[in-house]
Amino acid sequence: MDNKIAVMGAGAWGTAIAKVIAERDKDVVIWSFEEKVRDDINNNRQNSRYLPDVELPQSVKATSDIQEAAEGKQYIIYAVPSLFLMDTLKKSIMVNSIREGKTIIAVITKGFIPTEHGPRLILETMEDYLPGFFRQSLVYISGPSHAEEVSCGKLTGLIAASENAKNSIRFRDLIKNPRLMVYSSLDVRGVQVAAAAKNVIAIAFGMLDALKTSGKAEMFGDGTESLLLAAGLNEIQTLGMALGATHPETFTSISGIGDLDVTCRSVHGRNRRFGREIIEKNILKSFKDIDDILARIGEIGYLPEGVAAAKYIKVLCEKHKLKMPVSTGLCRLLNREVEPMEFCRNLLVDWNIE
Repeated sequence: MDNKIAVMGAGAWGTAIAKVIAERDKDVVIWSFEEKVRDDINNNRQNSRYLPDVELPQSVKATSDIQEAAEGKQYIIYAVPSLFLMDTLKKSIMVNSIREGKTIIAVITKGFIPTEHGPRLILETMEDYLPGFFRQSLVYISGPSHAEEVSCGKLTGLIAASENAKNSIRFRDLIKNPRLMVYSSLDVRGVQVAAAAKNVIAIAFGMLDALKTSGKAEMFGDGTESLLLAAGLNEIQTLGMALGATHPETFTSISGIGDLDVTCRSVHGRNRRFGREIIEKNILKSFKDIDDILARIGEIGYLPEGVAAAKYIKVLCEKHKLKMPVSTGLCRLLNREVEPMEFCRNLLVDWNIE
């Protein structure tokens, strides 16, 4: 099983991670739900749908057979969106190498998982379905990164968080290269919360940025965006500590402020793009509420993970009695309870500006 690696998910980020690993002379199998993407990878050495203009090494292969992808692997990285993560896990955990605890598992998906007990963090939800060997041994990988940049060798830093320090180091050593720095962390909960919650703030940031550049709201400028980033980081830390984060410095490191900043400001950010399109294209007019958006997500053409995260964060705020006006206000906006400008005016009140 040595150096047998699978990436479950052929989106941009999964493909980029597979490319990085394969460039270290390792064979990588990507599981792709979409057969056209699978064939594109195998026949054309590219994933033109999700990561165009990037040539993949010959050692990257793709399959649409989920058990074939998972069987006999030393390392598996789950990279499917949070909406589909548990379904993918349930279909892959019956292979012998997972049932026998021979596989080391990491996750690069960002978000929360809905359960009958309410929204939960990704790793704890996965542990409920995996054999007992995996409890407190899963690795969560996150940080300020974009697939488009990592696949092209832009200098990037990531965090590999796990309660099992050895597994964190194993994935750190598997992924890192001279242009991809990977650091270990024990704060699994804090890193997961930061990864999920920053997408919500990025939608709000995209809205603010579109209003600023369009001239529709003269009171908004660069300083206003920094104010939103600061308020957003405070909300992320508030939620993280409520959900069991162990290291406050997680939120001032690359997995906290670093990931928040790049998600809000980068042109590659899907959540930022969605926020801008709320203003520029009135994209919400076609949807009734958050559930309608999630049910018809394919009509948008890309997946802004912050939509689902906003829904779940509102539930968590109510459960833990937390005040998070940006995140809960955005949930109200996505539910069509307020209009974009009303959402922005409400923030000014919450920030005691008016």
